[in-house]
Order: sequence, then structure tokens, then C-alpha cells
Amino acid sequence: MQELPVVSKVDATSSKIQKPSWLRVKLPIGESYKHVRGLVDTHKLHTICESGNCPNMGECWGEGTATFMILGNVCTRSCGFCAVATGRPEPVDWDEPQRVAEAIHLMKVKHAVLTSVDRDELKDGGSIIWYNTIKAVKNLNPDTTLETLIPDFKGNADQVQRIIEAAPEVVSHNMETVERLTRQVRVQAKYHRSLEVLNLLKKGGMRTKTGMMLGLGETKEEVVQSMRDLVNVGCDVLTLGQYLQPTKKHLTVQRFVHPDEFAELREIGYELGFDYVESGPLVRSSYHSEKHVIKGWGRNKWMEEKAQMIHL
Repeated sequence: MQELPVVSKVDATSSKIQKPSWLRVKLPIGESYKHVRGLVDTHKLHTICESGNCPNMGECWGEGTATFMILGNVCTRSCGFCAVATGRPEPVDWDEPQRVAEAIHLMKVKHAVLTSVDRDELKDGGSIIWYNTIKAVKNLNPDTTLETLIPDFKGNADQVQRIIEAAPEVVSHNMETVERLTRQVRVQAKYHRSLEVLNLLKKGGMRTKTGMMLGLGETKEEVVQSMRDLVNVGCDVLTLGQYLQPTKKHLTVQRFVHPDEFAELREIGYELGFDYVESGPLVRSSYHSEKHVIKGWGRNKWMEEKAQMIHL
């Protein structure tokens, strides 16, 4: 077992890095993990698992699943939290959709997640490759459910419509943080533009999802207000996780949020009306995403938990 690095606070009386106990995670190096590793390398695929330094990579890859990142691994934006490289991307690879579809077929996964870098330099924002990839995955893997974690396409309704027409089971677009911190955390993004993207997707009949990071300096009241804003645009699924600084060049962690606070926010989320709330320190957008597809699964489980508490 190899331990993944996680950023933590420094003890004021010591130079030693102190890790909160709830942020320790192990990376299993088993046969399933090696199998996925081999497929990713052979098919020259990019995964956000690697590019984003995801703490759950070992668990998910050990289960034979991964989140594929299309349109290359160089982003045109420079968000303060993200470990993906920023710069001038390579030309669009029009064969990528078929390669991704074939890899998912070889992995025999029942549920797959697709995401991408931002490609603001492209006239279509990358939405045509998005459409082609969703269709290729569906054609070769008709029994595989699919979540797509998309960029904001600068709010272009026609580009968002391409995703709707491709009809994945879940479409996710991450808010990442509260309104006050958006300009600092997502330099080229806009809070209300992201809400509008989710609104367009919902009006198009999609099951919608978003994710937020905590520990960047937001208040509980700001998080709850963001949750209200999301419910108002019909967002179905919300994920909340702890922000971890990928390198010293990125935004620093302002606070480590205790698991009890995540549990409280999960409760608030369900009370506000979300259909599924995934909330915990190591939660990332695609964590347990195979369950996010199922309408009512999270809410029903929450109601069962409440019923059990009443009978205790």
C-alpha cells in the first residue's frame, strides 16, 4: 500500500506537517488497478484522476473505473485550485472519441465519467468533440450509463445544447466555490453564468449535478446560500469535499472542515430539496457517481436513515 500525499496544516510549534486523521488515504496497487493503468497508457488517454491528483484514484481504479478527460490535458484557463496544466493546447484529436469508447468497452465498466479541460480558443468550445465522444461511447457501450462533467462553454447556449442532444444520463458542471470567492478561485469563470448553464441543462431535460470545494475561506452561510441558488435552478445532485492544495503555486487551504460539518451540510442539502448529496472530506465530483444516476436513491437512503434515528 502506497500512501497518497495530502496537504495539511502546519503545527505552529513544529515544522512537521500535521495531517488530520480523516484525510489519510491509501493507494492500493492490485491487479484491477494495474489493468486500468495499462488501458489508459495503451490508448493514450488522459484521466482527471491523474491530472487532478485525486485522492480516490486508488479506490476507483481498483474497482476498474476512471474519469476520462477529453480534449487533451492542457487547459486554456488558470484556476487557482486546479492541478491541470495551463497553456496552449494541442490541436483537436478527432480520433479521440472512438479511442475513449473502445477503452470503456475494454474496461467493461457499467458507469463512466467524462470531463474535459476548457478549450476557449476553439470556436465551438470543444462541444463537437464532446458530442462525438458521448455518441461514440453510447454506440459501443449501450448498457453503460454516462456522466459528463462539462465546462461552462462561456455560457453559449448552442454549445450547451449539443450536450443535451447527446443525452448522457447525468450532466455535471461544477460551481467549485461560493459567489464571493469565484473570481479568486475560478479566474475566468462567473458564478451566475455557471448557474445559468445548469439552468439550461435542466430545462433541456437533463439530470443535473454540481460540486463545490470547502476550506477556501467561505462561511457556512455562503455555502448554504449557494445550495439555495442551486436548488432554484433545479440542480439534482450536489457533491461537497475538502479542498487540498495541489502545489505551493496554488491557493492555500484556509481551513480543514471536520467530517461532522460535512454531515451537517449533507442534512441541510436534503432539507433544501436536493435529490442526492455526497458530502465528506475526500469526496470529489465523480466519487460514487454510479449512484448519482439513480433518481431518488440518495434521498430515499437519507429518509431511511432519519426513520431509523426516530426508532432508536
